[in-house]
Amino acid sequence: MDFSDEEIMAHIIHKLYRRGNWGESHTSFENLKKGFNQRELGKKGLKRVDKVGEQMIKTGLLHSKQTKYGLEVSLEFTRKDELIDIMKRVFHDDEYV
Repeated sequence: MDFSDEEIMAHIIHKLYRRGNWGESHTSFENLKKGFNQRELGKKGLKRVDKVGEQMIKTGLLHSKQTKYGLEVSLEFTRKDELIDIMKRVFHDDEYV
């Protein structure tokens, strides 16, 4: 099973949502890959998670912060409704929201 980019995005949002990573509560960009099965991601594997994460930063869904120990990310609180809509669209139920 290959995940679409939107499914990868929803899983990233869900992970950060569960952890409470909004605004100043950051986590390492590298942590976004944890929890994904490389086989389920398809050909490009975990590099796709990096690509989707970088795109989310560019579009403003993720807030990024460069630190001396690497890039940190969190969900952009001002786009909370949009982030939740993405999760609902992919997961189709309220189990994750």
